[in-house]
Amino acid sequence: MSQTEHQFLDALDKKLWTAADKLRSTLDAAQYKHAVLGLLFVKYVSDAFDVRRKELSSQFEDTGHDYYIDPEDFASPEEYLAEVESELEIRDYYTEKNVFWVPQLARWQTLRDNAALAPGTEIEIKNGSTHAYTFRSVGRLIDDALEAIEKDNPKLKGVLNKQYGRLQLDQSKLIELINLLSEIPFTHETLQSKDILGHVYEYFLGQFALAEGKKGGQFYTPKSIVSLIVEMLQPFQGRVYDPAMGSGGFFVQSERFIKEHGGAIGNVSIYGQEYNHTTWQLAAMNMVIRGLDFNFGKEPANTFTNDQHPDLRADYIMANPPFNMKEWDTGVNDDDPRWQYGRPPTGNANFAWLQHMLYHLAPNGCMGLLLANGSMSSNTNTEGSIRKALVEQDLVECMVALPGQLFTNTQIPACIWFLTRNKKARNGFRDRSGEVLFIDARKLGYMKDRVLRDFTREDIERIAGTFHGWRKGEGYEDEAGFCKSATLEEIARHDHVLTPGRYVGTADEEEDGEPFAEKMARLTAQLSEQFAESARLEAQIKQNLAGLGYPLYDQEARP
Repeated sequence: MSQTEHQFLDALDKKLWTAADKLRSTLDAAQYKHAVLGLLFVKYVSDAFDVRRKELSSQFEDTGHDYYIDPEDFASPEEYLAEVESELEIRDYYTEKNVFWVPQLARWQTLRDNAALAPGTEIEIKNGSTHAYTFRSVGRLIDDALEAIEKDNPKLKGVLNKQYGRLQLDQSKLIELINLLSEIPFTHETLQSKDILGHVYEYFLGQFALAEGKKGGQFYTPKSIVSLIVEMLQPFQGRVYDPAMGSGGFFVQSERFIKEHGGAIGNVSIYGQEYNHTTWQLAAMNMVIRGLDFNFGKEPANTFTNDQHPDLRADYIMANPPFNMKEWDTGVNDDDPRWQYGRPPTGNANFAWLQHMLYHLAPNGCMGLLLANGSMSSNTNTEGSIRKALVEQDLVECMVALPGQLFTNTQIPACIWFLTRNKKARNGFRDRSGEVLFIDARKLGYMKDRVLRDFTREDIERIAGTFHGWRKGEGYEDEAGFCKSATLEEIARHDHVLTPGRYVGTADEEEDGEPFAEKMARLTAQLSEQFAESARLEAQIKQNLAGLGYPLYDQEARP
């Protein structure tokens, strides 16, 4: 993306968020999130519909196009225009281009033009036949619009959050919100409207995650961490799966990665699962906004007790499951076939998530998941034996230790596990059997504000580049304090603890060339000067306090 495109999107982000946040009033972030993102969704499907509608209008007038409508075939210009208008309302013209059919009631112009009507006013709606719609409130109008979209697009059944009529939000605020979103310039010289709105949607997800604090992390993984995992796994084609998908960030970044590297998004199949109903809805809208085909199961569901993709064997699995989740196993059998390397303890789901993902991994698949640092070293209950089995079966490919303060919702230190079922030479990779790469990235990143750390593009490229170089055997070297390729025998000597710091060691400090005796003389002289200055300042303070009538006494001299 060019610098001008970045500047355009950044300016748009700030303008929209500042304006939208002013409208929030007494509504909490969790509710307001759905109010904003639901309307953004309607704006997107309506805009995409309008783009296709304009394209069809041009095709109907183009004598060389298959869809050309000849005015000479009609008795009058009025009949011709009526035929064109009728053709523009045929659903198949839109669905053939993977554009959602939007009934007139749900089109953005209908919302914008009628949001401020008085209750009881009738609106004329044309969909095949003409009928009257009685306006009750802007919230009810939005709910009815969403209902109409769902009814005409079965794939969206249960996806849209129809709660606007019940929101504890002044209706005038909703009207302001519609007017605000109407001003979004979804046109740019080089950016598609889909990309602009997708960017805005993602930005708002991140801002709402910050606003919600701890709860926000349940639906949003920081973009830089998602980008890092995607850059390391490079999901160009095949089945991509996230069993704890939140709002679908890994799928969004996968799409972006594929586009940036000249691939075809149609070569990837997306599978996800999410327990929280509203988050499941956010994810589905996130995919629709980008025109991505997806399978999120029949319903929101618990991954452990109601697996929505029981037969899936994915080529790439990426996830950020809840850290250290307790009491996860109610309704899960002890002899579940997923527990191939040991039954995870009831008090912590870390190795349940890991083994669930392994169970769904294809024979040549690879996976990356975020877990709490304790997963690398804990021997509580069966955790140590499960980790040992994973190492001995040569499933662990790479461990990355992350810096602190990367997450909005937790201060728990985190790491990334990369596992694969096949380390043999293939697809340009060398044979890595019996080896594990350790990367200590704890010193990377920068503080983007007082509480949150982020990776730079260079940080991501350094970590991912190290991993790719090691995999391919091209230009990789161990680097003290940063990376180390260790054998299974070395790991066994460390009792199968996988903390990168144990293996990478510490970086060598550069020798400054100053002889030891000279350095000590210089440093002790500096220290003497500092002691003298400290004594002078102490005396001055005592003198000032005494002048104010508050003398200080030495401990021995105290009466």
